[in-house]
Amino acid sequence: MDIDAKRAARASALAARSALDPSTRTSAARALRDALLAAPEMEMAGTVAAYASVGDEPDTRGLLFALWKRGAYVLLPLLLPDGDLDWASYEGPDSLRPGPRGTLEPSEPPRGPGAVASADVVLAPALAVDRTGTRLGRGGGSYDRALARVGPAILTVALLYDGELVEALPAEPHDRPVRAAVTPSAGLVRFS
Repeated sequence: MDIDAKRAARASALAARSALDPSTRTSAARALRDALLAAPEMEMAGTVAAYASVGDEPDTRGLLFALWKRGAYVLLPLLLPDGDLDWASYEGPDSLRPGPRGTLEPSEPPRGPGAVASADVVLAPALAVDRTGTRLGRGGGSYDRALARVGPAILTVALLYDGELVEALPAEPHDRPVRAAVTPSAGLVRFS
């Protein structure tokens, strides 16, 4: 595995995201929200582990609010000093506070890193995903650790912009795949 290949893929994905115009970002957020809310697993989910988007990530604010209003128990991550993720409940948009590295975190009490295992669906950020489910993150390994705690029957989904679902990505042994990705144009794409 060539670490330089991962760095190059990250740099390319970040550059493409920064070039997206605001109207594309807004329409993408709506399309992703609608596709995810229509998924049978999301309709039946009692608990959804998600994340509060930051920077150039596909905007999750509308999705989080819709899930919360629908009555789902929404877990959001809290970044721990060692890079692992703890989880706490999302209690609406006013329950978020600034976290480390520019993140937004829930202000509710933490439930422990293992809380993600109780989720019926897990949403993960990604810069790109390939057709086997290999997820390219930002390189910290936080979501690889979280995804390792999730059972094999749980739907794990990466939220992407169009063009970020690619044929192949470099991978390392510790990389944990997702079982699906969602894009504005393709909707929910499942991997075998």
